Amino acid sequence: MHLVGSKAERRAARDLVAAYHQRCLGELLEHVAAAIDRYRVGELDAFEVDQEIHHYHRAAQRLWSFCQQTGAHAESTAHLIEDMARTGDTIDWWQRAQPQPRDHP
Repeated sequence: MHLVGSKAERRAARDLVAAYHQRCLGELLEHVAAAIDRYRVGELDAFEVDQEIHHYHRAAQRLWSFCQQTGAHAESTAHLIEDMARTGDTIDWWQRAQPQPRDHP
C-alpha cells in the first residue's frame, strides 16, 4: 500500500489543503462581517456580535484541525477535498460549530 507520495505529491497535497483552508476561512469570516454590518445598523447588539465571533472561533478551530495534517494524512485530507469537489459535497464548518443547547435543571 502506497501511503506517502513523492515530494511533489506531498507539496501538491499541502497546497490543495492550504487553499481549501483559506477559502473556508473566508466563508467563515463572511458570517462575522455580516454580524458586524448588522451591528452597525442596529440590528444586533455588541453581545450578539460577540457570540458570532465566538462561533467563528469554534468553527475556525474545527477547520484548522481538519486541515493541519502532515505526511500521508495531508494526502488523505487532499483526497477527501478532491472527492468532495467531485461529488459536490461540502462540510459546513459554521453549522458544525453551532453551540449545543444546554440542559438546565
